Amino acid sequence: MSERFDAVIVGAGITGTSTAYHLMDEGAGRVLLVERGAVASGGTGKSAAIIRQHYSTALLARLTLRGIGMMSAFEAEKPGAFWQSGYMMLVPEDLKEKADANLVMQRAAGIDTDWLEGAEITARAPWLNMDGVAGVVYEPKGGYADPLRVTERFIERFQTAGGSYRPQTPCRGLVRDGDTITGVMLESGPISAAAVVNAAGPWAKPLADTAGIDMPLRAVREQDSIWQARGGRPLPTVSISNAVDAIYLRPMGDGRFLIGQGFPKEYQDVDPYNYREAADDEFINLILERAAVRYPPLEGMTLLSAYAALYDVTPDWYPFIGPRAGLAGYFDACGGSGHGFKIGPAIGQELARWILTGTTSEDFAGLSYDRLAAGKLFAGAYGGNRG
Repeated sequence: MSERFDAVIVGAGITGTSTAYHLMDEGAGRVLLVERGAVASGGTGKSAAIIRQHYSTALLARLTLRGIGMMSAFEAEKPGAFWQSGYMMLVPEDLKEKADANLVMQRAAGIDTDWLEGAEITARAPWLNMDGVAGVVYEPKGGYADPLRVTERFIERFQTAGGSYRPQTPCRGLVRDGDTITGVMLESGPISAAAVVNAAGPWAKPLADTAGIDMPLRAVREQDSIWQARGGRPLPTVSISNAVDAIYLRPMGDGRFLIGQGFPKEYQDVDPYNYREAADDEFINLILERAAVRYPPLEGMTLLSAYAALYDVTPDWYPFIGPRAGLAGYFDACGGSGHGFKIGPAIGQELARWILTGTTSEDFAGLSYDRLAAGKLFAGAYGGNRG
C-alpha cells in the first residue's frame, strides 16, 4: 500500500518551499516536499536574487512587495539572508515614459519608489557614469538576498510545522488516473496525494510529460559572474538593473559583485539534464567591458567565478501557477524565469490558499496555464534581470 499525503510538492526551490510551508501554516494536514538534489540546488540557488518591485504589472509588483515583507521578517528573526541596501534601475531616454507610468502604478500599490535625475543621482551614486542615463528609479526597500538562506528558512519553518522533507529523492513521474493526478512515483514506489504541485522549475516539463500534461516550457541557459573590485574607491552599494547597457549588478560584500547580462539578448534553449555549466568567454568579456565603462571604479576588477544556470520560461515569461481546467489534483508552480526568486515567497502563500479553498483573487488566477487557451497572455516587461 502506498503512503498517503494531503499534498506533495515536487521541487525545493523558492516557490516549492514557500508553497510547502504555507500549506502547513494554513492547516493542510500531511504535506510532503521532495527534491531530486538539495534545497535550492536548481535555478533558485544560482539566482542573482536582486530584490526589486519595479514591474509593469500590478500583480508582480504586489507579489514582490509581499515577498519583501516575508524576507524582512526572516531577517529580523535571524540575520544574514536579506539586505535592504536599496535598488536602482538606470533608465534610457526611450524608456522614460514607461518608467513614469510604472511609478504611478507602483505608488498606488503602496510601493516606496522615487524618480531621480541629475544631481540627485550623482549624490547617491558617485560611482556612476551618467552617459545615456535619463533618470533612475530608486527603491529604498529593495536590495538583494542570499537565495540559499532564504529558501532554507522556508524549509526550517515547514519542518517545524510538521511537514516532511525528503532531499536526494528524484520524482520519476506523476501518477494519473483518467482526468485526475493521484500522486507521484518515487524510486521507492508510489505516493498518493489529494494535491500534487509541480514546482520542478526547468525540469517541470519532463515531469509533466510523464502524465501527458501539456507544458509549453523552455529551459534556457542564463549566465552570471562574480567579480572582486579593487579597493580605495567608492563602489556601488545598491542592486542595479541597467536598462541602458543591458547588465545587472548586485553587491556581495567585501568588494565583490555579481554581474549578469539583461534583456535584450539571445536566449539559448538547452536540455536541463545536459547543458554547459561554465560561462562563455564572450559573456565574460562583455561584462568586463560594459561594467568598467558604466561603473568606473570597477575597472580592473578580477573575475572570481562565472557559471551558467537555467531559466524556466513560459510563452509570455510569466509563471504557470494553479490548477488546470479538466485536470483534478494537479497544480502548476513553475515558469518563474527572471522573476522567480522575487515573487516565489508570495506565490507559495497564494497558491497554498488556492489549493485549500479552491478560490483565489482574479488577478492571481490570471497566472493559470488556462490563460493560453483564453488568449490572455501577459504583455512583456522591460529591463528584465535574473532574480
